[in-house]
Amino acid sequence: MAQVRVKARKESVLAERFAVFAECLLTGVWVAVASLGVVTYPAAFAAGARHLRRRITHEGGGWREFAADFRAAVRRGWVVGLAGWASAVAVWVDVHAARAGIPGGPLVGVIGVLALIGLAVAGLRAAAVWTPGASWRALLAQAGRRTVLDPAGSFLIVGGLAVVALSAWFVAPLAVPVLGAVAAAAVAVEERYRHR
Repeated sequence: MAQVRVKARKESVLAERFAVFAECLLTGVWVAVASLGVVTYPAAFAAGARHLRRRITHEGGGWREFAADFRAAVRRGWVVGLAGWASAVAVWVDVHAARAGIPGGPLVGVIGVLALIGLAVAGLRAAAVWTPGASWRALLAQAGRRTVLDPAGSFLIVGGLAVVALSAWFVAPLAVPVLGAVAAAAVAVEERYRHR
């Protein structure tokens, strides 16, 4: 009898973990669709992260809640998305200028790329803790501090971004569901930091 209970408990834990994994993949599709507006990617990640937080805490939630969170996040989140693209363009110009042979260019190019990665990590960390009504400016400032103070967590998010990039390089459609895994990684890193 006790052996049956232990086996059932192991199966339920496995089923729960697989359900969370499947929810991450579904969330990745939702994030990709919501990011089609080009500057809406911060709001999409914020809504995806909030959906995953609800799923982990066994609260209700689905497409409608995701859409409502996305609408709330995009009100001011599009400005963050625009600033992110402006930063990416600035680094792209910087890297091309470094390749042109400007003295000190390679060092400046490397610093620019590292700064862009740091901004991406801070943006994901801010999106992972977003709630309706939260100020993106305050979230980004706090996330920037956590990015520096928690290098291990930031490295985990960079690893998640690398997985998306490699997935897109090998099989482009695979990058879509993997976006949910990046949102889940950001949520997990923030939970880890909160409990420290």
